[in-house]
Amino acid sequence: MPSTPLSILDLSPVPAGGTVTDALRNTVDLARRSEQSGYHRYWLAEHHLAAGVASSAPAVLIGQIAAATSVLRVGSGAVQVGHRTALSVVEEFGTLAALYPGRIDLGLGRSGQRRVEAARESAAPTPPPVAARVVDGLLIPPPFSYASVLASPRFALSTALLHQPGAQPPPFAEQVADVLALLRGDYTDADGLDAHAVPGEGTDLQVWLLGSSGGESAQLAGALGLPFAANYHVSPSSILDAVAAYRAAFQPSAALAEPYVVVSADVVVAETDDTARRLAAPYGPWVRSIRSGAGAMPFPSPEQAAVLPWTDADRHLVADRVDTQFVGSPGTVAERLGTLRDVTAADELLVTTITHAHADRVRSYELLAKEWSD
Repeated sequence: MPSTPLSILDLSPVPAGGTVTDALRNTVDLARRSEQSGYHRYWLAEHHLAAGVASSAPAVLIGQIAAATSVLRVGSGAVQVGHRTALSVVEEFGTLAALYPGRIDLGLGRSGQRRVEAARESAAPTPPPVAARVVDGLLIPPPFSYASVLASPRFALSTALLHQPGAQPPPFAEQVADVLALLRGDYTDADGLDAHAVPGEGTDLQVWLLGSSGGESAQLAGALGLPFAANYHVSPSSILDAVAAYRAAFQPSAALAEPYVVVSADVVVAETDDTARRLAAPYGPWVRSIRSGAGAMPFPSPEQAAVLPWTDADRHLVADRVDTQFVGSPGTVAERLGTLRDVTAADELLVTTITHAHADRVRSYELLAKEWSD
């Protein structure tokens, strides 16, 4: 297996019957162990108002993980800048970069405009069905529409709690430009007044953009010459569009001479295929809890998942995510990850694993790292 860096995306999952404290301590423990196993970077996802996810404040967790490790790159995957100002992001991550130079990644994700997009999608004519296809061994499932989730009352509540009353986030491209200008130290407003972020200015933060399609995020990352993270695990149907759009738009910059793409994947590894499938069995109900608009539930055990109600409609709701989860023995999963890397020409792979028992999650990452490096 050619040497392609493996990295981790963690949601700090809360296990059913466990606590948020358990989840956060497990995250720090997993980061320590992943550094020992040779993983390149460790990113925290930002989620809010979800009983099963404890990573609602990535910057706080990044500081804890950086303090508990020594060489692992640590970062956000991604800060939802639609709920923040550019200055607040730069000051937070600039503080981390000052404390842990050479180790902090600032991943930025577009948010805050999706309700508009959902409204447009729901008003548009229903597109014809798209069949699943296999590209050189990689499954590309039909697209999933988030319109009903993004138009749900709970999503509206989340938006209301994350925004100041009456606040409207500026366009994503403007926010990214402000972040980069504050980091460089050449920010000026429309009247020519300068501003300097302390901490932040002059730090060696590595800025990334994350995206799930070939739209604005991919194109902007390319145009600015920034590294790009493409989400096969969130939106497998559009992974090829995302990486193609990024590469087509790429312009060399001070950050990168050539495109650099990390591609994510959901993974569960165990000693045997059968054991891995048992550990991964709760994944479908967990994804259903998200896509039903209720928010991610605490991750059930295989025994708990086996008695949850499950219908054909549920199966259809989560099919694209379940069918593209890489589950099996180390050899099985490494082969599938190799296919993902080859088809997308990924420079790095970002693996996310959720199991009910922390020990199973740790073991999954350990087994994969060993197989990948052999």
